[in-house]
Amino acid sequence: MSIVLGRNQYGKAENHVVRIYRDSARHEIRDITVSSALRGDFTDAHITGDQARVLPTDTQKNTVYAYAKKVGVEQIEPYALALGRHFVDDTAPVEGARIEVDEHAWERISVGGEPHDHSFVRKGQEIRNTVVTIDGKGDNQSAWVVSGLRELVVLKSTGSEFAGFLTDGYTTLQETRDRVMATTLSVRWRYTTTDVDWGKAYAGIRRILVEQFASVHSLALQQTLFEMGKGVLEARDDVAEVQLSAPNIHHFAYDLERFGLENNNEVFHADDRPYGLIQATVQRDDAPAAGRAGETSWSS
Repeated sequence: MSIVLGRNQYGKAENHVVRIYRDSARHEIRDITVSSALRGDFTDAHITGDQARVLPTDTQKNTVYAYAKKVGVEQIEPYALALGRHFVDDTAPVEGARIEVDEHAWERISVGGEPHDHSFVRKGQEIRNTVVTIDGKGDNQSAWVVSGLRELVVLKSTGSEFAGFLTDGYTTLQETRDRVMATTLSVRWRYTTTDVDWGKAYAGIRRILVEQFASVHSLALQQTLFEMGKGVLEARDDVAEVQLSAPNIHHFAYDLERFGLENNNEVFHADDRPYGLIQATVQRDDAPAAGRAGETSWSS
C-alpha cells in the first residue's frame, strides 16, 4: 500500500471588497465578497513543503482588490471571469481557477423624498452570487459560469396544499387544502455561454422565479420548485440547468380556542426548525455537460 495526494486546491477566501464609483457627484457602490481557489500540480508543496510553484494566497488577495479597480465590478460575472483567466493565463503552474463572488446590495437613502447622491442603506433582500470556473490554458481553455441567489425569503398565504401523502404508524401530520407556504430560496443556474447580458439575465431570471412561486397553485413544494426551474429554462436558451434548494418554513395555526377565539387560518406560529428541505435540479435533456462547473466542493 502507498499513500498519495488526492485532489487539492488552495486560495484566499472571503475577501470583502467595497468599490465606490466617483465618476460624478452621484456615487455608485458595489459590495462583494470574493473567494479564489487555484488548481495545478502542487504536489511538492504538500509532500516536501517546497513552495516554488505556489502563488501566495496573499498575492491572490491583492489581485482581487486590484482587479476591482482594473476591471471593475459593475457586474460580478465579467469580474470573476477576468480574475480567473488572469490566474490561469499569467501564472505558469496554475492550470485551473475557481472564483466565487457574493454581491451585497445597497440602495440610496432618500432625503426629503429625493435619493441622496452618496448615502446608502443595506438592502435586506437576497444575495446575488456567481461561481466562475476556468480550466486549461490557451486554445484549450474552458470557462463555466454558474450564477444564482440565496436568502430570498418568499411566502404565500394561500394557494398551497399538502395532502395524499404516504403514512405509517408514526405519521401524525394532518392533510391540508389551504396552508401558508414560505421558504428561503437558494437557486443556482448554469449558463451555456459567457456571452450574456449579465444584469438583464439576473433580473429576468429572478422575476420568473418569484412569479412562478406566486402564480402556481402548489400541491407540494416539490411541484413549485419544478415549475420555477421550468419557467427559467423555457424563457432562456442560454441556461442549461437550474438547481433549487428550499427549506420549508412551517407555519402552524396557533390554538386560540382555549382563549375563546376562533382562528380561521389567521394567526400562526412560524417554526424555523426542524424543517423539511426540498432540493431539485431542473434541466434540459440535451444540456451540455457541466464539466468543472459540476464540482462544487472544496476539493474540486
